[in-house]
Amino acid sequence: MHKKLIFLLFSVLSLFTCGYTIPITPVENEISSGPEKIPSRYTLTFAAAGDNLFHETIFKNSIVNGVYNFDSIYTPVKDIIENADIAFINQETVMAGASFGYSGYPTFNTPQSLAGTLAQIGFDIVNQANNHAMDMGRAGLYATLDLWDTINGITVIGARKEGESARIVRKNNITLGFLSYTYGLNGIALPRDNPNLVSLINRDTMTREIEALRPLCDFLIVSMHWGEEYMLIEPSAQQISLARLLAQLDVDLIIGHHPHVLQRFEKLERAGGKETLCFYSLGNFVSNQIEKERILGAMITLTFNKEDDRLYISDSGLIPVVCHFERGYTNTTVYPLFKYTEDLLGRHTLVNKDRELTFGFLNYVLNRMETKIIMRNPFIK
Repeated sequence: MHKKLIFLLFSVLSLFTCGYTIPITPVENEISSGPEKIPSRYTLTFAAAGDNLFHETIFKNSIVNGVYNFDSIYTPVKDIIENADIAFINQETVMAGASFGYSGYPTFNTPQSLAGTLAQIGFDIVNQANNHAMDMGRAGLYATLDLWDTINGITVIGARKEGESARIVRKNNITLGFLSYTYGLNGIALPRDNPNLVSLINRDTMTREIEALRPLCDFLIVSMHWGEEYMLIEPSAQQISLARLLAQLDVDLIIGHHPHVLQRFEKLERAGGKETLCFYSLGNFVSNQIEKERILGAMITLTFNKEDDRLYISDSGLIPVVCHFERGYTNTTVYPLFKYTEDLLGRHTLVNKDRELTFGFLNYVLNRMETKIIMRNPFIK
C-alpha cells in the first residue's frame, strides 16, 4: 500500500517535469487589479463666429435714447453663444473711442459700447489680428486693447501692447492654446519700437511660436486672417499651403476669416493618425455688405474631449447665419438660418436688388461646404 502511494505521487509530479505547463494567473495580480477603472472624461463646448464688420450704417441706425446700443443685433444668436463654454469672434474693427471719430469703410472705428455687448452675449475670445487693426494707428489700437482690459472674462488674441503672442485658456480641466495671424494691415507698417503689436503671417515666426505653445496645451487653435476677398467656397493656393504647414505643426483647429464669404471645410492628416480641422472662411457675421454671397456666414460649433490620456474633437459642424438688414440699412440683425423665415427674407433689402437671393441659393452654397450643417442649437439638449 505504501509503495502504491509513492508510485501515485511520483506519477503526479512527473506531469510537471515533462514540458507540460498549465497557465496560472498569480493570485496577487488579481488582488492588485481591483475593480475596473472608470475613465475620467472632461468636455468643453466651443463656438466661433466670423467677421464682425461694423459699417457706418450699422452704428448710425443703432442709437437708442441717445446712446449706441447694439444688443438687438445679436438677440437671435445669443442663446448659442452664451451656452458655449468658450466662444470666439473676429472683431474686424477697432473701438478707439469718440475722440478718434466714428467711421466706417475704408478706415473703421466703432463705438466702444459694442465691446460690452459682445461680452454680455457670451463671447470670451476676441481676435484683433486683421487688416483693419491699425485703421486708427497705434494709438487707436492701444485704446481698443485698453477697452478690452476693462471687461472681465475677455481674452484678446492677435494684438497686444506688450508681451507674448500666445494665449492660454483653461476651463473644465481642458487647456486651450490660442495664436492668431493676419496677412497684412492695409499697407500700414507696425511701429519700429513695437513690431509685435499685431501678429503677421510669417512661416518662421509661426513655426517658432506654435512649437513653443504646443506642449503647454491640450488643444491648439490658430486664427488665420487670410485669403482673397469674396472668393466663394474654394480657398486660395496660399491658404491651402499655410493650412498644410499648420497641420504639420500639430495644430488641432484652424479658424479662417477675411474673405467675407464662406469657404469650404477640410480635414488635414497629421502625425500620429490625428487630424487638423480647417474652416477656411466663416464669412461675415455682421456687416452691411450688399451682395447675396456676403450676407451668408456660419458659426463653428464643436466639443473638445479629454478622456484619460486621449484628446479628441467631436460634434464639429457649422451653424449657418444670415445677416439681415432692411430698407435704409435698418434693423441689422444676425439670425441662425434655422430661425430665418421666408417673411424675413422677403424684407431683406437685397431681395429688391438681386432676385437670386433665395433659400435655394443659400442652400446651394451650404451644400458645397463639405461639413455637417447644423440646424439647431447644439448646446441646448
